[in-house]
Amino acid sequence: MANKKAPTQAYKENGKLKKEFYEVELARLQIELVKLQEWVKHQGLKVVILFEGRDAAGKGGVIKRISECMNPRVCRVVALGKPTEREESQWYFQRYVPELPAAGEMVLFDRSWYNCVGVDRVMGFVTEAQVQEFFKSGPQFERMLIRSGIILIKYWFSVSDDEQERRFQARIDDPTKRWKLSPMDLKSREKWMEYSQAKDEMFKYTDLEKTPWWVVEADDKKKARLNCISHLLSKVPYKDLTPEPIELPPRQESTGYKRPPHAEQNFVPHIY
Repeated sequence: MANKKAPTQAYKENGKLKKEFYEVELARLQIELVKLQEWVKHQGLKVVILFEGRDAAGKGGVIKRISECMNPRVCRVVALGKPTEREESQWYFQRYVPELPAAGEMVLFDRSWYNCVGVDRVMGFVTEAQVQEFFKSGPQFERMLIRSGIILIKYWFSVSDDEQERRFQARIDDPTKRWKLSPMDLKSREKWMEYSQAKDEMFKYTDLEKTPWWVVEADDKKKARLNCISHLLSKVPYKDLTPEPIELPPRQESTGYKRPPHAEQNFVPHIY
C-alpha cells in the first residue's frame, strides 16, 4: 500500500491532526491490516516486528492499534517480563526464540533482545563484555532469522525529553495509567544521556542494510501511529483476499425445544 500525504484540511492550526481525520484514517489502515493478516495466513509468511524506544515513547499505543482488529491466532503480542534466574544464565537470545512465529503468523515484540544494549546496559544488568558480544552476535542472529524466511522489521520510537516528562506526569495524574510508571521508568529519567549514548552505539552496530532501524518521530502520538502503520503496510507486500459478503443460512426451526425457566439461572444484576 503506497504512503500518501494527509490533505491540508486534516490539520489544526497548531499542526496537530484533527480527531475526525485521525479516526477515519486509523479505521482505514486497520482494514488494510486485516487484509495483510489474511495474506500472511494464506501465504504462510512469518513476520517479526520489533518495537523499541524510550519509556512512554508510544510503543504500546501503536501495538494496540495494530493488534486490536486482528486475529490473535495470527497476530500475537510478546512483552516478556523480568527474566528468571535460570533465564539470566542462558544465551541472551534464548528466551526470545520460542516466541518467534510459525508459518502464517505475525509477532509484535514490545521490547526485544535489544534490552541487552538498552535498558540492561544502562542499568548495569549486563557486563560490558556481554554488550560487546551482542554487537557481534546480534546482527548474525538477525541474518539467520532472515535466511530462515522471517520478515524482520525494527522500529525505534523517538520522543523528546520534554514530551516524555509530560507523559510521565500524565501517568502520575491518571489512576488508570499509573501502573505504567515503574521504578525503572523513573530511573530512566536520571539516565537520559546514558540512554541516548547507548541508543547511538546500538544503531552504529545494528542499523544495517538488511536489518535497518526505522525511526518513528513520536512526540505526536496520533501522527506516530498512522505513520508507523502506513509504513508497516508498505514493507510487507500483500493482496486483498477479502471474501465476498456472506449470506446467513436460515435458522433451524423449532422442534418443541423450551428454554429453562428464567428463575433457575444466575444473571448479572442490571446496575446500568
